[in-house]
Amino acid sequence: MWREYVQTSSINDTLKTLQERGDRARIVAGATDLLLEMERGVRRGISTLVDVTRVAGLNGIWIDDGVIHLGPLVTHNDCVASKLIRDSAYPLARAAWEVGAPQIRNRGTIAGNLITASPANDTITPLMALGASLSLRSVKGERSVPLSEFYTGVRKTILEPGEMLVDISFPAMSEDQRGAFVKIALRRAQAISLVNAAIVLTLKGKVVERASIALGAVAPTIIRAAEAERFLTGKALTKTTISQVAALAMAASVPIDDIRSSASYRREMVRVSVSRALAAIRDQHEREGFPLNPVLLAGPGAVRGRGRGPSSVEAGAARLAPASVHTPGTPIQTSINGKKYSFTSGHDKTLLRLLREEAGLTGTKEGCAEGECGACTVFLDGNAVMSCLVPAPRAHGAEIVTIEGLGEQGRLHPLQEAFIQDAAVQCGYCTPGFIMSGAKLLEERPHPSRDEIGQALTGNLCRCTGYYKIIQAVEDASHLPVGEPLP
Repeated sequence: MWREYVQTSSINDTLKTLQERGDRARIVAGATDLLLEMERGVRRGISTLVDVTRVAGLNGIWIDDGVIHLGPLVTHNDCVASKLIRDSAYPLARAAWEVGAPQIRNRGTIAGNLITASPANDTITPLMALGASLSLRSVKGERSVPLSEFYTGVRKTILEPGEMLVDISFPAMSEDQRGAFVKIALRRAQAISLVNAAIVLTLKGKVVERASIALGAVAPTIIRAAEAERFLTGKALTKTTISQVAALAMAASVPIDDIRSSASYRREMVRVSVSRALAAIRDQHEREGFPLNPVLLAGPGAVRGRGRGPSSVEAGAARLAPASVHTPGTPIQTSINGKKYSFTSGHDKTLLRLLREEAGLTGTKEGCAEGECGACTVFLDGNAVMSCLVPAPRAHGAEIVTIEGLGEQGRLHPLQEAFIQDAAVQCGYCTPGFIMSGAKLLEERPHPSRDEIGQALTGNLCRCTGYYKIIQAVEDASHLPVGEPLP
């Protein structure tokens, strides 16, 4: 994996490190994409990871003179939780909600999603439709580029070695604008887009004055359906107009055949998704299916990105140790289940393997090692995360809770008791992850609805059960305080 893990404490330190290491270095924040790319050989020649999660002021979401700004540490769940984004950039909020599962959204950043440069990445499409621009900074200075000029091909950008994305900006939607995001995938959660579409319309009454239609997963980069936009301008959203616009958008797509879909199916889904989005805007139903109070699986104060400006500080930053460089033998000093640990090995592993192999805490399981199954869910500085997608040195100075530390005073957590009483365990391999997700949900909202339980467990897979008893166990546990057994 990596040889050196540098945790910086300022943008200047980060830029200096990037300049010194050149194209062998990559910035890491959420790492939900980068770790998989390194393991699969997509990103080669990386020897240094530069962790910026302790840099203060990079997690803000704010508006300045009608322009919304996102710092480079803003996560998908930060956007989901932000009233500003939900009210004034709804397609982005919806796209962020459609990404992965709560554990992924707690780690993955919008900036990282943009830099990964996959044409199937969900949040690029609404940002393209919103007319976003990026600020790129290096020791040589700063430049601003439109997002539409950032990509040169599949997983290719104009970002140069030594540069850091420091700001994402786009105009806030006005009162006469409406927007929608539609994703077509093979399942409801934890799925890559077969096709996605983001639409932003400026309306005068029922007539479209200006249209922005962006399409994802249907070309080497995210594209705009320019002819469809021109055709729609000056027209009302009638059934006939929607049908014609959808056909023009379909004609703009140039998808490929791959293991997830044929090109012909993707073209048809472009037509379907654009039709659905336009009809939803016309009928003012574009927010259907988007929860008013989304489940985040984040403890009190753990969600970032709610600050007004660039001075907002990452939650938990005060608990993190000062900037450091980890190479083989450098101690990783951390707190796990309230106990202090110091590891001199495992710096090039994932947090999952550090917990299991160095700490000997084998309750956390490896199911997929790709952030798909949730069996490795732990709490990292208050957030539920997939530990298989966290670099081990990120544990330095952090507070971690695993399944072994969930109960109190030697008693099982109520959810653990409920799993036993409700027979929610079969083979048991997925159980630690389900219990960690469920426990964080009960911490976030002590009496969740069935829908909220479903939201919380979207990142956890079980091959043995039909999930009914697992959901029942969460419901039963919600009626009891910690330490009190089920009757």
